[in-house]
Amino acid sequence: MRLLMTLVLAMVAMNTNAQDAAHEAGGRFALVIHGGAGVIERADLSAADEREIRAALDVALDAGHAVLSAGGTALDAVQAAVVALEESPRFNAGKGAVYNAIGRHELDASIMEGHTRRAGAVAGVTTVRNPVTLARVVMERSPHVMLMGDGAEQFADRQPDIERVGNDWFDTETRYEQLQRAREREQAEAQAGEVDPQDLKGKYFGTVGAVALDVHGHIATATSTGGMTNKKFGRVGDSPIVGAGTWADERCGVSGTGWGEFFIRNAVAHDICARVAYRGDTLQAAADEVIMKRVPELGGDGGAIALDREGNIAMPFNTSGMYRGWIKPDGDRGTAIFREE
Repeated sequence: MRLLMTLVLAMVAMNTNAQDAAHEAGGRFALVIHGGAGVIERADLSAADEREIRAALDVALDAGHAVLSAGGTALDAVQAAVVALEESPRFNAGKGAVYNAIGRHELDASIMEGHTRRAGAVAGVTTVRNPVTLARVVMERSPHVMLMGDGAEQFADRQPDIERVGNDWFDTETRYEQLQRAREREQAEAQAGEVDPQDLKGKYFGTVGAVALDVHGHIATATSTGGMTNKKFGRVGDSPIVGAGTWADERCGVSGTGWGEFFIRNAVAHDICARVAYRGDTLQAAADEVIMKRVPELGGDGGAIALDREGNIAMPFNTSGMYRGWIKPDGDRGTAIFREE
């Protein structure tokens, strides 16, 4: 009984200290999330679907906000927000992950803490319910940054707090229909002898992510994805690659979403923050230059969310839509899907 009382008092003290820290820092925190960019037209999204997507974004914002408002760390906040997005079948990560060419799911994720530059990532995992959580464990319990495939699964076997599921747990009817359409498209192109690389533009609805600024002035970023529908040969995109799909430093954090090959080739996440750090660009100018100019110049598309240490938020995308949500330092909060919002 005495031990229980000691533990309770310790937890109360920890919570009080966290709240005191938040008060001393003026309660200044911010959070921005995304659920993927792509061809998202109002005509293709029913009112019910839109409500459910916005509700899922709000659940993720609530998860991150609960951490930040109690004085918690940006790292805990982005993990909480991304886990919430992984749990929703509405996004291409976790439960809503797309199918690969053989009808299975291969998931990628990464997480990064800005002021320490610690990072962890996993690629091609198939039985980890929340890949972002395993990415953090790689960061904190291994000497490595990225583990992939069977090796990542073996590492997960040794972690008692990593929840495992059968690969079919990630199945959803919507994603299976997308796979069938992709296969039909591929077959038609093969028969016609015409393969258009640009046919992939905007057809992936890839990736979820979060960037947070906590009351201690620290930034963290996390990104998670099921990759590209009908992907082959163990293809890995930008989401688990530090500097491409995910980046955080002392000044800036970015999570990307889009055609991963072009985000890798442009080192998109790092490039945005480098422009802030080395050229003194504003966050918006840096993000716009990379997403609206550099990526399209090479033939890619997509979007990004970015946050700086002043709490400024940027959410540029060069597609017709991007699922996104935010909580600003002044308490302003919202979700959006379409370009005109």
